[in-house]
Amino acid sequence: MEANEAKGKVGFAYWKKIVILLCAGWVTIWIYRSALSPVYPQIRESLGGNVSDTALGSISSFYFLGYVIMQIPAGFLVDKIGKKKVLIPGFIVFGIAAALISQAQSLGMIYAGSLLAGLGCGSFYGSAYSLTSQNIPKEKKSFSTAIVNSGSAVGSGLGMILSSFLVAQQGLPWQTMMYISVIMIICMIFAFQAIIRNNKEDIEALKQQELNVVSEETENVQAASEKVSFTKLFAPKMLFTYLLYFATCYAYYMTVTWLPNFLGTERGFEGAAIGFSSSLVAFASIPGALFFSKLADKYMHKKVSFIIILELLAAAMLLLTVQANTSTFLLVALISYGFLGKLAVEPIIISWLGENAPQVGVGTTLGVFNFFGMMSSVIAPTLTGSISDSTGSKVMGFYIAVILLVVGTLLFLLANIKKKTNS
Repeated sequence: MEANEAKGKVGFAYWKKIVILLCAGWVTIWIYRSALSPVYPQIRESLGGNVSDTALGSISSFYFLGYVIMQIPAGFLVDKIGKKKVLIPGFIVFGIAAALISQAQSLGMIYAGSLLAGLGCGSFYGSAYSLTSQNIPKEKKSFSTAIVNSGSAVGSGLGMILSSFLVAQQGLPWQTMMYISVIMIICMIFAFQAIIRNNKEDIEALKQQELNVVSEETENVQAASEKVSFTKLFAPKMLFTYLLYFATCYAYYMTVTWLPNFLGTERGFEGAAIGFSSSLVAFASIPGALFFSKLADKYMHKKVSFIIILELLAAAMLLLTVQANTSTFLLVALISYGFLGKLAVEPIIISWLGENAPQVGVGTTLGVFNFFGMMSSVIAPTLTGSISDSTGSKVMGFYIAVILLVVGTLLFLLANIKKKTNS
């Protein structure tokens, strides 16, 4: 009896550490991701001043191109060799990339560093959510996933605030944020090494706790290695889920990349106010994610309804953001978009996906899902920059994001209505 209780405590301690560790991982990644967009004017000035918005937006696009390229390969590697062996080398590459950008003397060097950073960070998604899937108790999965995801909101907010304050307001070099990122990445590498079990330790610990997760995961890995059914993986229900996630990510990454610049150049915000206002989207998403994921865990049969309602409301708030004629109205719309948007709905989509996806290996399924979503992050920054160069405004970029959200949501609704009709 006492032995079993001791084992239970060990298991609980480990999954709790995993949640905290992965949350910190997202904080680190997102401080880096959000650090450059608020200081695009300073980057332009350091490169001689003759740099277009399209070229600046491409900094983010190169990062996400590398990130997208790594999704499916990283998913397969997670299933084949383990999370730790994928995650740590990925973060080493990430650290090298941030250091390279800090020393960049040309836009091409920044692009190269951004691409390399994306490749390194691409190791994180499949590793992280394979760890949560394997170690977190089923009844706590959605809420725990929301806590992990909240790291991206905290990192995004901190990155924007620190970048705007230290660089735009205090006048420090824009490379300062890259130095901060390198230090944080090194700390995370040591934390991954200290906390995450290797494959043999993980399997042995799970056997001792008499969990069924090991056998389920082993079956999934074997299925992935023997035969992946692309027919099931890209069935209409799954395909429309990928498209919905594409639209969700498009709106979010377009906003994260260009909102600071939009507020500064088109809405009259200055200095630290730009970073603070932009960070409202990130910080408002934390209570939204925790609240709606808790609600989705309670009413598990209503997940599709939650997804559809949240997506449509997020589209409405994004529309109100660009149509707002006062600063107060704009900030209320931004807070509402953060509360209802990507980080609030993503844990529910991931949970729904886990219940409906074909059993082909956790890492593989998540890799394909995130590949589709993150493709939008390659397109959105550059396309919005190009629109800004052509029209002198980024408003049309926001409208495109709203249209994609509405269309993606309606397709997802259609797929699930057909499923109910067929059943």
